[in-house]
Amino acid sequence: MNKSDFFKTVKITLPIFFGYLSIGIPFGLMVTNAGYAWYLAPLMSLVMYTGTGQYIAIGMFAAGANLASIMVIQALVGIRHIFYGLSLITKFKDAGKWKPYLIFALTDETYAVLCSVDVPQDLKPGPFYGTIAALDHFYWTLGATIGAVAGSLIKISLEGVDFALTALFAVILVEQISSSKDFVPPAIGIASAALAAILERRGIFPQGNMLLFALAFGIAALILAKQHQFSGKFSSRKK
Repeated sequence: MNKSDFFKTVKITLPIFFGYLSIGIPFGLMVTNAGYAWYLAPLMSLVMYTGTGQYIAIGMFAAGANLASIMVIQALVGIRHIFYGLSLITKFKDAGKWKPYLIFALTDETYAVLCSVDVPQDLKPGPFYGTIAALDHFYWTLGATIGAVAGSLIKISLEGVDFALTALFAVILVEQISSSKDFVPPAIGIASAALAAILERRGIFPQGNMLLFALAFGIAALILAKQHQFSGKFSSRKK
């Protein structure tokens, strides 16, 4: 990839740059505020690289959660990447040596960008998609490092800072709804979260497990909804 093509990919990923700085910095601040060394933030960002998962992991570590609970939550949070990967099989078919890294670096935001761009005629899919993913990875690590270093040097109040991730997902949700016109997944997500919150408040299941149950409800309902939608389309075709 030449210099001109590289700057084209930088331009494509600029929205991710600003988004990842805005949520990476709060993550770094959370790491040091929880009492961990500042270098844990860039280390997690390099080898783990899952924004939501990293936020959840730090919160659960700080709360003294056991490893089994953390692993289950991380698996449920990341299960959506199975569907991301399935939808990108064709795009990644000719990615060559970039494919393992593309699989590792497939975040929500990178997925959204990869789905919305086509490979320029003078470029190969591997370098083009791989550069986009690597730039996004760098942006996130940079934001986390800035936040962690700042948190280790300056005492900063974190009140309301953890809402940055929620705000980013709200923006992504609005954009996806406007582009897909599919209101079923977000409706299921909202209903699952509300149901889990109500059941937890009434003592149906132990406190602190709302996320786990919301994810379980949401995934089950989404599978049933998609199965019903697929069956309806199949029946109409047979007729």
